[in-house]
Amino acid sequence: MLVYLIRRLSQSAFVLVAMAVLVFIGIYAVGNPVDVLINPEADLAERQATIERLGLDRPLYEQFWLFVTKALQGDLGRSFLHAEPALPLILERLPATLELAGVAMLIAVFVGVPLGMIAGLRAGKPAGKTIMAGSILGFSLPNFWQGLMLIMIFAVMLGWLPAGGRGETVEVFGIGWSFLTLDGWAHLLLPAINVALYKTSLVIRLARAGTREVALQDYVKFARAKGLSERRVVLVHMLKNIMIPVVTVLGLELGNVIAFAVVTETVFAWPGMGKLLIDSIVNLDRPVVVAYLLLTVVIFIFINLVVDIAYSLLDPRVRLSDKGS
Repeated sequence: MLVYLIRRLSQSAFVLVAMAVLVFIGIYAVGNPVDVLINPEADLAERQATIERLGLDRPLYEQFWLFVTKALQGDLGRSFLHAEPALPLILERLPATLELAGVAMLIAVFVGVPLGMIAGLRAGKPAGKTIMAGSILGFSLPNFWQGLMLIMIFAVMLGWLPAGGRGETVEVFGIGWSFLTLDGWAHLLLPAINVALYKTSLVIRLARAGTREVALQDYVKFARAKGLSERRVVLVHMLKNIMIPVVTVLGLELGNVIAFAVVTETVFAWPGMGKLLIDSIVNLDRPVVVAYLLLTVVIFIFINLVVDIAYSLLDPRVRLSDKGS
């Protein structure tokens, strides 16, 4: 275990360095933020002063070296637009995105796994066909369109839930969380459902395929032959095994939701990292974009490590020491 963790951390450090180079070059070589940040009527002296203040007058390699030395000290630069350190600006929005992603994935698991198992156990019957037909909608509907439909139906027509914003929050250790209040849940539910629809469809298909495969295994047939109840066979002998691919895929999907819930956060005016990213891209706020992408890389690396460990716990046959072979 220790050797495996050291190996994975070394690989992660290499990936992080490589991504830092690619992200920096890709972001800093595109566009000129001065054109966005400075009034077009500003004179040449004011324009030059702003360029020097932002450090854009230096060669690209010198800007990168300055970026690396500061990054090693935990400083990813200052936002051009907000005149604040980029990393704290993103971390301030991170809890809202984590909250949205966490609730969406819980919905996907607790709705998708039972429906997928029902579809697998009743394949070819009306219940199974209906569930699979519903999963196709989850894959097919554009994310922004279904978000607008949710707002129109549940916020505008029925008036049950608010159309946007985060609602009332409660601070825990200095961090505001909306899921701790009823008003917060009211604001959280629609965007979480919007994110969860696609993930739920994915879980349904994974759980259905896993259920149909596991149902044919000898240990399931033996459990039934021993006279165990169908409930025990499904919940004890089948559920644990179908969760192995579900956990693996959902680990990566969780990273995707955290990093790229941009459309949902924009449609529902959810104050998370995705909305900040869109605003930063529009205004060419390079430090914020770079800090966002690097934080995303760290999140993906951490989630992959957790998924590998969870995978080995779910299936004792899998040993972390074997992954390097």
